[in-house]
Amino acid sequence: MACSKQKPYMEKAAAVAAALLVWQIAAMALDQKILLASPLEVAAALGVVLSDGAWLHTIWFSLLRIAGGFFLGLLFGTLLAVFAARFRVLKVLLWPYMAVLKATPVVSFIILCLVWLSAKNLSVFISFLMVLVVVYTNLLNGLCSMDGELLEMARLFQMRPAQKLFAVYLPQLRPYLFAAFEISIGMAFKAGIAAEVIGVPDGSIGKMIYNAKIYLATPELFAWTAVLVCISVLTEKAALWVLRILYENLEHIV
Repeated sequence: MACSKQKPYMEKAAAVAAALLVWQIAAMALDQKILLASPLEVAAALGVVLSDGAWLHTIWFSLLRIAGGFFLGLLFGTLLAVFAARFRVLKVLLWPYMAVLKATPVVSFIILCLVWLSAKNLSVFISFLMVLVVVYTNLLNGLCSMDGELLEMARLFQMRPAQKLFAVYLPQLRPYLFAAFEISIGMAFKAGIAAEVIGVPDGSIGKMIYNAKIYLATPELFAWTAVLVCISVLTEKAALWVLRILYENLEHIV
């Protein structure tokens, strides 16, 4: 069956190898490095990037700001979802703002926010906005879908707030939390780097990508994109792993 989960890692590795082969063939057929660099050329450019001692500082610069925006979005998105689920008037009042955040292109926010914020901190705010709407929407849907019988049981047994949180709310919110993390982490990186490419703060991954584009250094552009993809994927996997561990220990916390 197509949905079989047998040897998923081997299948994914084979898919990646096939994609790299198609990429190499396409680059050889086009034979224009400026338009499409080959995987070998990108690997060579990546080696040059990693041989420069400044690459760690560049990654840290961007990662710190994007992570800051993510955690701010997670905090405020959670708080707003909790209060919106409790007070309908707040849910109604927040609706137009969330609708605008969902519908407006990220680049519009970036250009507008450049009027108010320095380029250095722009990625923090843009990542915050993107994470805020994802976390708020997912958790609000989860809170509004809670099992009323379980909530009534918790009330009848006069469970303490902490007990209700760990025994009733968090188990039912699990799929919504995981979905929020999976979507928002990738969006935080995409939006944050887009803000850096437009704002061009010194020492950022966005500036490296912008410079590579300006100088038509396509292999370097692909190399920095590969670095960004790796960081985003590893961060997402690490965050989901931590979240999974926390859920596995919920019964010990209660």
